[in-house]
Amino acid sequence: MGLQKEPSNYERQLVALGRTLQALREEETVDGLVKITLDYLQTEFHYALLWLGLYERVEHQLLGKGGITPTGDSSFLRQRIHLNPGDLLEQVVIQQRPIGVPDLREESRAGEWRRAAQRFNIQGTIIFPIRHKDRCFGVILLGSVLWGTSPHSDEKVRLSLIFGGLAEAFYQLEMEQQRQQAKHPEEPLLNLLTKLRSLPSLKKRLEAIIEETQQFIAPARTNVYWYEPHRRYFWRRMGNRDKYPNIADGTPDVGIPVQEVTGFYQALTADQVVSIGEALSSLKTDVTGRLMQQIQARSLIAAPILFQGELRGFLAVEGLEARIWTEEEKSYIQGAAQLIALTAPLEEMEETIQQVKLDQALTAEVTRALYSEEDWQTALKRCAEQVCKRLQVSRFLVLVYASDHKNFEICYQMQPNSRRSVGSPLENLNPVDWQMLERSTEAIGIENLDDDLKLMAWRQAFLDLDVRSLMVCSTSIGKSLEGVIIVGHETARSWNRVERDLLKVVSQQIGLLLHQLHLQRQTDHLHKTYQAVQWGLTSMQQMHQLESLERAAMQQIAQLLQVPLATLVAWQPGRTVGKIVAPVISKLPFGVLTDSPIPIYTDLLVQWALQTDGLLTVGIDDIAPETRQWLNGSEIGQVLIMTLRTAPDHEPTGIVLIGDYADRTWTENQLSAFGTLVSQLAWCRRYLVLTESLLAQRESLEQLNWYKQRRLEELYRILGVGVRRLNELGHQKDALSSMRFQQIVRHLGSTLTSVTPVLKHEQWKFHSDYETIPLASLLKRSLERVDTLIKQRQLWAQVHSEANLSIGGDIPKIEFVLHEILVAACHRSASGGRLDIWCRQMDSRWLELSVTDGGAIEQRMVDELQIGRSNDLLAPSTLDQPPGRNLAICQSLMQTLGGEFNLYKLEDGRVLSRLIVPIAAGLLPSGSPNTSEVKSFP
Repeated sequence: MGLQKEPSNYERQLVALGRTLQALREEETVDGLVKITLDYLQTEFHYALLWLGLYERVEHQLLGKGGITPTGDSSFLRQRIHLNPGDLLEQVVIQQRPIGVPDLREESRAGEWRRAAQRFNIQGTIIFPIRHKDRCFGVILLGSVLWGTSPHSDEKVRLSLIFGGLAEAFYQLEMEQQRQQAKHPEEPLLNLLTKLRSLPSLKKRLEAIIEETQQFIAPARTNVYWYEPHRRYFWRRMGNRDKYPNIADGTPDVGIPVQEVTGFYQALTADQVVSIGEALSSLKTDVTGRLMQQIQARSLIAAPILFQGELRGFLAVEGLEARIWTEEEKSYIQGAAQLIALTAPLEEMEETIQQVKLDQALTAEVTRALYSEEDWQTALKRCAEQVCKRLQVSRFLVLVYASDHKNFEICYQMQPNSRRSVGSPLENLNPVDWQMLERSTEAIGIENLDDDLKLMAWRQAFLDLDVRSLMVCSTSIGKSLEGVIIVGHETARSWNRVERDLLKVVSQQIGLLLHQLHLQRQTDHLHKTYQAVQWGLTSMQQMHQLESLERAAMQQIAQLLQVPLATLVAWQPGRTVGKIVAPVISKLPFGVLTDSPIPIYTDLLVQWALQTDGLLTVGIDDIAPETRQWLNGSEIGQVLIMTLRTAPDHEPTGIVLIGDYADRTWTENQLSAFGTLVSQLAWCRRYLVLTESLLAQRESLEQLNWYKQRRLEELYRILGVGVRRLNELGHQKDALSSMRFQQIVRHLGSTLTSVTPVLKHEQWKFHSDYETIPLASLLKRSLERVDTLIKQRQLWAQVHSEANLSIGGDIPKIEFVLHEILVAACHRSASGGRLDIWCRQMDSRWLELSVTDGGAIEQRMVDELQIGRSNDLLAPSTLDQPPGRNLAICQSLMQTLGGEFNLYKLEDGRVLSRLIVPIAAGLLPSGSPNTSEVKSFP
């Protein structure tokens, strides 16, 4: 048998390494692991200094577990070393990487180890972390008396394997220890469920929960805090020291105001467990400080007691020292708080049932009030009083959404007499708040407006009135927003589910009333619109003057649309320039430049309207600067325009322009009625223009016909006289007869010549030439023309005139007017009656010719000549037949010539025909006669 070969040094090292790793895997104690590691290092490596320290995370320090020193002094190796920022040991623990030091004696960051190195003469040093899965369990320090000593590669491998095996072993021991020490919250919670079933009152149940909590978590204090929603504070209802009232535990009995711990309150309402421990808090620093000061503790777990979404309070475990809370402890506290939430309502069941009955009675009474025979304001007042009393609030508001103005009108509100009311209307809500109200299936509570950002559009209005808390509810839940009910309080408070449900029921009842009122208002509005349209149509149809029609139409349109500006831009067909007509301006900043001509074909706004079939809405920013020169109201934000159109083949003769603020809107009914009125205005305006034109043509043609008729009659008379005289001279052959014959022929020739201007210039309208004639000649010729009639009627005619002057103007027409007056006076005078002609100079420009007779005359004809005939052209009139027609023609003709003719019946029964004619002067007459007084005649 041959000799066995001795193992090499490398093989021996591997064997030792394997045995050590196996020993580490099998060891079950920390000290055993430390001893195995140190023994291996001392045997396999020749370092003068060995030290192993375990890391304590809570205290952030290293606990020495042993090693070797050059002098054999092991007391130093067992001490605790605190880790300070910047130390080498802390750097290794934090970074979990080895660090080499050439000379530990000179390393300033080594702390106590620097002094130890100086004492033991240790220079080259390596510090290794004991790490596993990113967790550091400690460090191992290897020191040599040589400077800068560093392990070889194979040594690094063996050290790495040993330290890794050691760290894994520590990890397994820690996991096993945690499994053995872990708390199981389900066990005490199951025990509590068993106990709570047999306990008769909430007090006993709370005591059981507190006792179990104290045993499971072992805090300094366990307390149950209850929440007071109206005053918004927490108060301590029960604690573990309540059984021993003589023992002072430092727990405050004063309330914890929510406003001082807002973040804590918000976390509880969000069903979050609040944990405050050493260097760890789920709240902000300022809130944490105020809360811990209130409860006089240094660590805390608080779990909310929530029932049906309402915060009833919280269960708290409190520590007088800083403490790290485990997840199991947090889970237990949360479960125990939920048990309280389930059992607490049983204590209040009787009170809740009673309150529900009272709320049902209140709701029924509110319903009776809303649907009683009282007016809706009184009904809402009774409803508001009862709701405010029940909810203990100071304000009650009913808001209705006005879709045409995009805001909320306050149709009712109630507040204390010493408080100001909320200004109406309130602005429109932003989309977020609108959707919140529209989608919410219950009333929405706002506990503190200072902290809550809901209802941003109304927030400042309520804050200015010292309102701090609101509860709002839509009056049409599940449907589009029509109205909102708001109750408000001057201090911050919470709103429980019962209160929210009550407001929801009341809101729906009021919503039905508001919906009925809305329908009634719509009906009234439609009725008013119909009446406005009907009145407008009737009024426009009854207007017989263009200016009155335009003014009435603009006033009616402005009233219908409730606008500050309504005007008409009108023009004659074929004209290129229009003008502003009948502007209705209720506010000065909505004015227009009324005397400015408007070019029809170059004004962009007018052309835009003419090219649009129907209603046109234009913002002020889209209007050209040229148009703004006449549409110059500073507050005008938008305009509505509609063209006056009749038949498709008719030319437009104007546009109706409406001005208002930029955000103003109108209902479809208003715009439809506006279109109807504009269309009716167009037709009525066209009718009046045509009627006035035709009447003017008729009057002109009647005057012309009368005048030509009188000229023909005069021509016939003169020719008749001339022919008769010629016949008489035809039997005489002397020189005198021949001379008279020539005179008659010339007279007839001149008569025919005087007719030439009529045939040439007055075919379809009058042509006036200024002439003069002495007054005496005028009277003489006029009397000669009626001489035959005077003789037939056996009248006595006398002229009363002392004036020696001439008459100027269209003398032929004035002559025929005077002739018509004399003929009418002769016809109505009785046989043997008297006819007087009076001449009186009124001033330097006018002469009054008055004819008085004692004949009979119809009073109606006198009245119609003075005040005008009826506007109904189809109504019978004395001016439709002679002599009334002839006299009316004379009257209108004299107005055309600048004079005047009127007929009066004197007190003594005589008839006065008063004619005012211009006196001839060097220049054409001007001015108008003074007709305010009718002189008495003898």
